[in-house]
Amino acid sequence: MLRILTFLLTALTLCLSTAASAQSDDPEEVVWVQIEAQQSLARATDRARAYTTLLEDVNGFAVGGGWYAVVVGPYRRADADIVLREYRRDGLIPRDSFIQRSNRLRQQFWPVGANILGQGAVEAPDGTIPPQQPDEAPATTSQEAPVVAEATEEAPVVVEVVPEPADETPAEARRGERDLSPDEKKQLQVMLKWAGFYNSGIDGSFGRGTRNSMAAWQEANSFEKTGILTTLQRAALKKQYNAVLEGLGLTIVRDAQAGIEITLPMDVVKFDRYEPPFAQYTPTGDIDARVLLISQPGDQDTLYGLYEIMQTLEIVPLSGPRDRGKSNFTLVGENGRMISYTEATLENGEIKGFTLLWPAGDEERRRRLLAEMRRSFTRMPGVLSASAGDASQQSIELISGLQIRKPKLSRSGFFVNDAGNVVTTSAAVQSCSRITLDGDTDAELVADDPARGVALLKPKAALAPLAVASFASQPTRLQSEVAVAGYSFEGVLSSPSMSFGTLADVRGLQGEENINRLALRTRAGDAGGPVLDRTGAVIGMITAAPEGGPTLPDDVTFALASTTLVDASGAAGVTLPAAATEGTASLTAFQLSEKASGMTVLVSCWE
Repeated sequence: MLRILTFLLTALTLCLSTAASAQSDDPEEVVWVQIEAQQSLARATDRARAYTTLLEDVNGFAVGGGWYAVVVGPYRRADADIVLREYRRDGLIPRDSFIQRSNRLRQQFWPVGANILGQGAVEAPDGTIPPQQPDEAPATTSQEAPVVAEATEEAPVVVEVVPEPADETPAEARRGERDLSPDEKKQLQVMLKWAGFYNSGIDGSFGRGTRNSMAAWQEANSFEKTGILTTLQRAALKKQYNAVLEGLGLTIVRDAQAGIEITLPMDVVKFDRYEPPFAQYTPTGDIDARVLLISQPGDQDTLYGLYEIMQTLEIVPLSGPRDRGKSNFTLVGENGRMISYTEATLENGEIKGFTLLWPAGDEERRRRLLAEMRRSFTRMPGVLSASAGDASQQSIELISGLQIRKPKLSRSGFFVNDAGNVVTTSAAVQSCSRITLDGDTDAELVADDPARGVALLKPKAALAPLAVASFASQPTRLQSEVAVAGYSFEGVLSSPSMSFGTLADVRGLQGEENINRLALRTRAGDAGGPVLDRTGAVIGMITAAPEGGPTLPDDVTFALASTTLVDASGAAGVTLPAAATEGTASLTAFQLSEKASGMTVLVSCWE
C-alpha cells in the first residue's frame, strides 16, 4: 500500500513540479535550494546547524503541516540552478534536493532570530558559479525531478524518506585515509581533540581510541557511525575546527622591509607604521588587538637587551611566564584586559619575531590564531632599517612608539634601617600586584596599618641605603623650621624634591593627636616622604591628602607624628632608631638636603 501511495505522490509531485516550472522560469526570480525536511523542529535545527559547518547561506523555515525545511539561499533562479547542480555533483547535499520558491516558506527557525524572507537574493558562494559567455544560457536541472513538493497550499508532502547517501563507502574512506600524510593524520587527531572526542596522544596512528572518537563525532553530527571519516566528513570537521577563525581575515603578509612572512588577521588589524625594531599593526574595529613584527640586526647582547626592554612596555603585562634561551626568548603577559605573547629568535646576526596582543576572555580564538601565526612565520632576507619610519614623534614615555609601562601610582617612602626596610603611607600600597622601590627593586609588604596610615616594606634584593632615618625623641617646637623630601612628580624626576617650611601646629584641624600641621606646599607624590627638623632627625611623615571635604590653602600640609611611625613599626617587629638627644648641631640647607635625599625612595604600585 505504501508503495502505491508513494507512486501516486511521485506522479503528483512531477505534475506540480512541471506546472511550477512552467509558471516561473524567470532567471531573476528569488528562490532557494531545499536540501532536507524534518517533522521535528529539534531535529531540523540540528541538521541546519550541521549543514552550517559545511555550506554557506544555510537557513531553516517552517513549511506547514508540521514540517521544517533546511534550505540554502536566497539566490537568483539562474544561480540557484547551478548551486543545486554543483552541490549535488560534489556530494555536499542529497540527490533529492530541489529548487524551492519563497512563497512556500513560512516562519524562519534558523539561524535563531533571523528573518530574511523578502530581503532579496544574495551572491552565490564562490566557486559555484562559473564564468559564462554573454550568449550562454544558464545551466538548468530540468532533468532532475524534485521529490518534495506541496500537494496543497498548506502542507508539503514528503514522498521519499531515505537515508542520506554518504560521499564514500567505509572501504573508500579507508583507502582515502592511506593517502593522508603523517602530519595530516596528526592534525585530524588534533581536530578531534579540540572537538572534545579524543583524549589520547597525537601520534598519527588511528588505533582504537582514534576510531572511537571518530565514531562519536559522526554520531554527534548525524553521520553514519562507522569510525572511519569520509572525505566529506573530514572537511566538515575541519570547517568546525576553523569556524572560530572566521571573520579574522587571515592573510599571508610579506613584509619585505622587515624580512618576515606571516599570517595575520587583516580584518582585525592594519599596518600602521615602522618604529624600528617594530612594524606596528593596530586595530581596525571592535577587537582591541595589535601585532608587532620584530626585526633588527644584532647579537646575543642585543637579543637579551630586547628581552629586558619588552618587559618595560605597557603591552607586556607583568604577570605571565618568561623564558630566555641562548638565541631566543618568549614572553607571556596577562591581566584582566589583555594577553600578550612575544617570541624572538637570533639567527645569522638577525633578530626576528612577533608580538600578538589580544583581548582577555577570547582564549580559544587567541590560541588558534597564535598557532597559525607561529606555524606560518617565515624569515625572509633583510632586517628593518634603523632609519625606517617617522622619528618626529618622540617622547620620554615611549620606546619605538610604544608606551612604557607606568605604575598605577607612585608615592614616597624612606629607609629606616640598613637592611633597606622602608616606611611609607598606607595609601601607596593598596591593591597592588607588584610594589617596587626606585622603579626596579621589588618589595614585599611587611605590614599595613590603614588605621594609622602607615605601611612597612622590605626589599626582595639587598640594598645599601645612602642614608637611614633616625627619629626625634623630643617634641619639636612650634614654628620651628622643617624640611620635606619627596618624589613630588611621582618619578618623572629621578631625584626627590626638597620643600622647606615651618611646623604650624602639633594637632590636626579638629584637634587630632599625633598629626602635625605644616606650613609648606607639597604634591601628591610627596605623601610618604620624611619630615625632618634642622638637625636631620625625622619628626614625621607626609600623609596622603584627605579626599572630600573643604578645599584647603595650598600651603597647608599634614604629617603623621614620629611616635605614630615608631608604634606602627614596632607592632610589625621592626624597631626604628632614635636620634641623639643632646649635642646635635643644626645642619646647613645643603647637608639637610643631602641627608633627606639619601634616605628618600620612590615607592610604586603596579596593576
